[in-house]
Amino acid sequence: MIGDVLRRLKQARRIARAEAEILARQLSPAPHGLRAPLIVSLTSYPARFASLHLVLRSVLQQTVRADRVILWLDEGDQDRLPAEVRALGIETRICPNWRSYKKIVPVLLETPDAYVVTADDDVYYGPDWLEALVRRAESRVVCHRAHRVVLAAGDPLPYGDWQRNISVPETGPLVFPTGVGGVLYAPGVFHPDVTDAALFQELAPSADDVWLYWMHRLAGSRPEKIGGRFRITEWPGTQQQNLRQGNLTGDGNDRAVRALVEHYGFPG
Repeated sequence: MIGDVLRRLKQARRIARAEAEILARQLSPAPHGLRAPLIVSLTSYPARFASLHLVLRSVLQQTVRADRVILWLDEGDQDRLPAEVRALGIETRICPNWRSYKKIVPVLLETPDAYVVTADDDVYYGPDWLEALVRRAESRVVCHRAHRVVLAAGDPLPYGDWQRNISVPETGPLVFPTGVGGVLYAPGVFHPDVTDAALFQELAPSADDVWLYWMHRLAGSRPEKIGGRFRITEWPGTQQQNLRQGNLTGDGNDRAVRALVEHYGFPG
């Protein structure tokens, strides 16, 4: 019980420091230097709107400037955005209700020649988060947080048996990027099926990380995980509806892996 109280206190301090850091940022962002446009793309929904302005501030105010930051929403949700979000002047677009796929599929359909960096709508991103990804863009798939797929006889073990949250930089076919830390995808890095909504909703309806891993690995990627262990700082009140938890403690990721192995084979 005392341990739970201490953990809650530490979490509250981390959140307070993160919020203060974001609100105090005064940066002069540098050009990204890539040969194609750089887009940061994310999605959200009303249950997370209360803290969304902090997430958006954290991705808008970076040491490197993106050409666009796009927030993808379901029809009608744009009218429910709080004043703190509207005041940021964020580019807001409407797309089909593809759940977490909204942060990646619409932008791939509209701007296939751009570098796309995905972000989640419930975590803190530091001021050099984007710059660190852009610096390694030649790897074509770059992430701050990743697991390592563990195989047995050439097939992946259950998701819970993978090596979680790799603590050192690593590049290779078994590096599995997790979207919560942000991922950079270069133009042309995906298999053509990546935007097939009927297929991803059938094979991996709640496991976009698994789907995206298969799609870039089938196209020959060697994902790169940068930096050390990525610490997730989640904003309060954002975790009542959480796909990550369902995919881990449930079998959402394992069902997706099995379906993709059956459909495509393992892209090893």
